[in-house]
Amino acid sequence: MNILYVCHRFPYPPKRGGKIRPFNMIRHLQAVGHQVTVCSLVRSEAEAEEGRGIAPHCTAFEMGRVNEPVQWARMIARLPLLTPSSMGYFYSRELAAKVRRLLATQRWDLIFVHCSSVAQYVEHVTEVPKILDFGDMDSQKWLEYANYKPLPLSLGYTLEGRKMQRAEKRLAKRFDLCTATTRAEWQTLDGYATGAATDWFPNGVDADFFCPTDGAYDADTISFIGRMDYYPNQECMARFCREVWPLLKAKRPTMKLLIVGADPSPAMRALGELPGVTVTGSVPDVRPFIRGSALMVAPLAIARGTQNKILEAMAMGVPVVTSSAAAGGVDAEAEQHFLVADSAADIARAVLRIVESPAERARLATAGRARMLSHHAWPHSMQRLDAIIENACLAFAPRRANSLESAA
Repeated sequence: MNILYVCHRFPYPPKRGGKIRPFNMIRHLQAVGHQVTVCSLVRSEAEAEEGRGIAPHCTAFEMGRVNEPVQWARMIARLPLLTPSSMGYFYSRELAAKVRRLLATQRWDLIFVHCSSVAQYVEHVTEVPKILDFGDMDSQKWLEYANYKPLPLSLGYTLEGRKMQRAEKRLAKRFDLCTATTRAEWQTLDGYATGAATDWFPNGVDADFFCPTDGAYDADTISFIGRMDYYPNQECMARFCREVWPLLKAKRPTMKLLIVGADPSPAMRALGELPGVTVTGSVPDVRPFIRGSALMVAPLAIARGTQNKILEAMAMGVPVVTSSAAAGGVDAEAEQHFLVADSAADIARAVLRIVESPAERARLATAGRARMLSHHAWPHSMQRLDAIIENACLAFAPRRANSLESAA
């Protein structure tokens, strides 16, 4: 098939959540014999230069170059409108023109869109089967943000969430099949009752890249991995250091916390002044930090979809202590494959349970790795994707036949 693939962040290199899922889809589709043309946005020449590395994994690619001031202006311009500001942020006249040209000059067997904010580029197309992979339901993320932001920001997030939810329902009706990343996100999507066909397929993890090594670790070190310019990560670590870290230090004064991730805000850097806390900023490879830890903590309060950091740590044989919200995005069982805790006292107890018992750590390390191999391997996820594509095309076939008869 000749597939037009549109996504909101240029999917190479696959170093962050918004790029990992689309990249693995594109690579798989090309590998099984489809012709895939990728269309996406870049925000700097450096990102464009890095992005060109996708060439071996697709047939062709198009980039729409944008800059932040213009995109912020597009967002603000949509504040009084029913259109979500998110759609303004991910709109590019250049990319829109390139998509129109591709639609006019080539025959397409499928259009695949990852992320609702870029569905606007192809929502009008009716003569080609279309799949919209929402991934996470962005409306619910904005509505959750509102619970953590002061006035008037909370009102802004609530408004954006409601506008986004309205757009999600409208877009679902314009695609032949809509998907999500997790069962929980799919239930939200299916609960819209739009009449659109829906399904889900999980994120995977590269278990060969994220693999255990010699098993050596520091029993006094725990870690958190994630981009530190991302609000859910910031909220998580600020709360952890404020509420949980003092409990841990009181029980085990030698403990150390590594906060590893790119672009920490000043508030996040300030956490490095706490006893035993190190904020690294960007690092060339996160794996040594995770592998050298007794465990990784990920007690996120705001957690839509799958937290790739959890999959990666478990694949490396490093136990995870996470929250109920984040656990919902991982196909694994609490107590058996990872530990789930929400209150400060429960999080501290779960951490101490692992650092103080090498046997418990080894049990969770082995079980977590095995679960990633069986339930979050990309080949398994891509088998589900293949079936989803087949179903979408089969569902579209009668409509195409009716269209051809009408034209005749």
